[in-house]
Amino acid sequence: MSTLTYLKNFIKDRNVASITPSSMAMVKRVCEKIDFSKDNVIVEYGPGNGVFTRYILDHSTKGSRIISIELNANFVKDLGLIRDERLHVYHDSAENVGRILKTFDIVQVDYVLSGIPFSFIKKKQKDAILSTTSSVLRPGGKFLAYQTSNHLKQPLEKHFPLVSMKYEIRNLPPMCLYEASTMASVVTNGIAHKS
Repeated sequence: MSTLTYLKNFIKDRNVASITPSSMAMVKRVCEKIDFSKDNVIVEYGPGNGVFTRYILDHSTKGSRIISIELNANFVKDLGLIRDERLHVYHDSAENVGRILKTFDIVQVDYVLSGIPFSFIKKKQKDAILSTTSSVLRPGGKFLAYQTSNHLKQPLEKHFPLVSMKYEIRNLPPMCLYEASTMASVVTNGIAHKS
């Protein structure tokens, strides 16, 4: 999909977060938080035309599974052109991630990546998405979000015990990259502890 087509989708659809696809520099920086050496279940919110999706598929093991949830019908069509049995695309809202995972009998996932524009989403819906996201991540799982502003740190801190933010200027527009983690359980002497 060209930048012009991406821009047209941005103008018509308030759920599209950016005027251009993500830069490869940003994709690599976000994805460096993913351990690609093992089989993962990865969920994407708002994958757009699939820049992250393709990178994840190129670096993931054969046993991994990628579930992409996209509201924009044009982007869903683009994602449908990616022929890979590990990829499952849903024309749906991120709020419904729990229901979507149930269709695979999946309770928890390793990573959730998000490009959806949380600044455009009402507080109640934003909290619902973040709460559900926290609940579907395994202990030690990560929520990796890229946003055009630093507005998301405080809402994330309500739902995740560990939250950090960095800037990525090699993107148009520059992005704030968030990493929110769930607590990992560490077993010592047969007793589970939160770390």
